[in-house]
Formats: sequence, structure tokens, C-alpha cells
Amino acid sequence: MADWWPIALFVCVIVVLMSGYPVAFVLAGTALIFAGLGLLFGVMDSSFIMLLPNRLYGIMINPTLMAVPLFVLMGILLEKSKLAESLLTALATVFGRFRGGMAIAVVMVGMLLAASTGIVGATVVTLGVLALPSMRKQAYDMKLATGCIAATGTLGQIIPPSIALVLLGDILSSTYQQVQLELGNFSPKTVSVGDLFAGAIIPGLLLVAAYVVYILVRGRGHQNVEAPSRDQTQPAISTREIVLALLPPLALMMLVLGSILSGLATPTEAAAVGAFGAALLALWRGNMSWYSWRACAVETLHITSMVFLILFGASLFSAVFYGLGGEDVVKQSLTQLPGGLMGATLFVMLLIFLLGFILDFIEITFVVVPIVAPVLFFMGLDPVWLGIMIAVNLQTSFLTPPFGFALFYLRGVVPSDVATTDIYWGVVPFICIQLLILVALAVWPQLATWLPSQLYG
Repeated sequence: MADWWPIALFVCVIVVLMSGYPVAFVLAGTALIFAGLGLLFGVMDSSFIMLLPNRLYGIMINPTLMAVPLFVLMGILLEKSKLAESLLTALATVFGRFRGGMAIAVVMVGMLLAASTGIVGATVVTLGVLALPSMRKQAYDMKLATGCIAATGTLGQIIPPSIALVLLGDILSSTYQQVQLELGNFSPKTVSVGDLFAGAIIPGLLLVAAYVVYILVRGRGHQNVEAPSRDQTQPAISTREIVLALLPPLALMMLVLGSILSGLATPTEAAAVGAFGAALLALWRGNMSWYSWRACAVETLHITSMVFLILFGASLFSAVFYGLGGEDVVKQSLTQLPGGLMGATLFVMLLIFLLGFILDFIEITFVVVPIVAPVLFFMGLDPVWLGIMIAVNLQTSFLTPPFGFALFYLRGVVPSDVATTDIYWGVVPFICIQLLILVALAVWPQLATWLPSQLYG
């Protein structure tokens, strides 16, 4: 009978989440109710409750998580200062001689914007507002245009430096070290955010390259995705203007990512440099008023508060879940699946994919990953590979009709005369591309593990 307690807790959380109540309060409130019931019925040890405040305090002093507000601020500053808009215009000029050049520019700008914000909704909305009017003016097929924007917006899950990878890295690192200690390894190997950043570079670049190849193929096969000459759509841009639009944000991204991968800076230190650099670029642009700076600070505060509230709630949930015997239930369930480690991994990937329809990556990272990751680590799974697989899996889930979050965000900013079916059909080829990358990662794990092993041993 005791085995049903953690299952009932998980089911109750999912059911209450479907009601639309705030996620952080659902996780914390449901967990505390079940903790009280567990104490009442003697299922949970009373001493376990005393550990909950320490878990919350540990979150507040975690140095890795301090990178979250800094990365968020960096992305918002790049967006509000119109640097993203300048990038889009410059790259549209660079790729203007190709059919589908504007779509290629969207992918490139989205890659940089997604890396800097790491928030799927912000990237999709920004690209939809900036790029879709120009693509309509150039007579793009709406399926290709909307599919390209939605798919590019989800790149924030995998392109470093990504908030999703920062959060995943923190969870996987602590979980992996705990598992090794339980296995008797008292000098446990660490899994850093830098490991995940390095592991995500090759899959991320493969995704971007596959998007560009698909757009070029579509451009050659369909006249209605051909971009007209620049003088018909926008004023000519000089080489100097293109360089000034491209070089500063590219240099900032390389500085942030390079300092992390080289070991010169921790993710938090690099995020601070990135935020400071983005502020300098915004000052250099000179187009932000006092109210714009204030809006950047307020939006950063809102997003950071949301992340940490969810993290507090998820931490309480996972603690109570373990206190009710959830770890044993999960371990028994996964180890008894046919196919051993491969079967357990496939089941976890499918579960995360389905949960991606109703939960954001933050909730999945803080709620689901701490539950399933320890069992997979006990079975011998590589933590870096698991982190990259989860990131690409969630990216695909957020794009899949009819529940994909990216589709909802895009639907909110496109004109009413753009059919929802065009958006749904437009993302299908990009979903296929992401599934191919996911399969490639499963067949060749070295795509995710080779670069970290070369950099860090």
C-alpha cells in the first residue's frame, strides 16, 4: 500500500496543474499536503520534514543558479536595444542572394537570440514580430515562414549558453554526485554546466545546419519562397553597417561561451560578463530611454522570480516524493522494463516528451529529472549524454502539434488571417529534423560526449 503514496502524489500534481493554477504553488502545496498525510498515517519519518528548510536554503546560496538572472538580463538587453532587429536586417542582406535568404537569416538570428535568452516564448514572439511581416511582404509560403520561426525559437533549449542547460547542469551534477557516493565512490566525478555546454555545441550546430539545408532545398523547389532583390524590399546596407550589426553581439557570445569552455570563468562569472557586455552594447546603440532600462530590470525580475518559485516548489515536491518512498518505486519500475538500460531510457524520453505538452522545461527539469535521473545513473548512463538528449527531446515536444508551447506563442503574434493549420503543417518538417538528430544522438552518443571529453578529460 505504501508504494501508492508517491504515485498518488505525482498524479495529483499533474491533475491540479491541468486546472491552470500556478505551477510553483501546485508543487509546493500538494507536496506539503501529502507530507502531512504521510506523517499522519506513518508513511513518512517525521525527521525528514526537518530537512526541507535546508533544501530551500541550499537553492538560495547555489552559485550556479546565480547565472540565471544574469543570462536573462543579457538576452532582454539584446532584445530591447534592437540589436536583434539589426542582426536580422544585416543577415537578410548577407543571405539575400539565396532563395529563402530571409528564412536563413531568421535561423541565424534565432540561434543567437535563443542562446542569449534561453526562453522559448521570448524568442518565438520576438522573431514573429520582427521577421514575419518581412517574410509575408516577400511572398513566403506561410507554412515555411511560421515553421521556421517556431522551430528556431526552440533552439534556446540546446544552443549554449542556454538557461535550460544551466538548470539541467545543476540538477544532473548534484544527482550524479549523490549516486556515486551511494555506490561507494568518495571522490565523485563532477558534471559541470560547462560539460553540458560543450556537449550541446555539435548537436546544436547540426540542428542549425539541417534547418538551413532544408530551407535551401525548399527554396530551389518552390518559387514562392524566393526572396526578392534587396532594393525592392529594404534600403541597401553597406558592408560597414553589416559588420557593425554582426560583430558586437557575436563577439559577446564568443566571449561568454569561450570563457566557460576554456575554464577561465564559471558560468555565473561568464553570465555577469555577458550581462555587463550587453549593457555596454545597449549604451552604444543609444536608443534606450530610462523607461526601457527599467523595463529590462522589471522583466528580468519577473522571469527570475518565476524560475526560483518553481524551483522552490519542485524541491519540496521531490523531497516529499523521496520521503514517501518514490525513489524505490521508480527504481523498481525502470529496472523491470524490458530492454534493460535501453528500455528504461526510451521510456523516460517518451515520458518527458509527453510531459512537455503540459509543462515548461523549468518544471520538467526540477520535477521529473531528479526523479528519473538517479535510477538511470545507477544503471550506468552518461550524465552529459542524458542532459543533451533531454534538451533536444523537450525542444521537439515544444514544437509538436497540437500542444506545443512554441505554437501557442507564435499563434498569439501572427495576424488572424494566418491559418493555425499553416503553423501546424509548417513545423512538421522541422520536427522530423529534430527527431533525426535525436536518433543520431542515440546511435552515436559521441556527438554529445566527444567534445566534453576532449576539453575536460
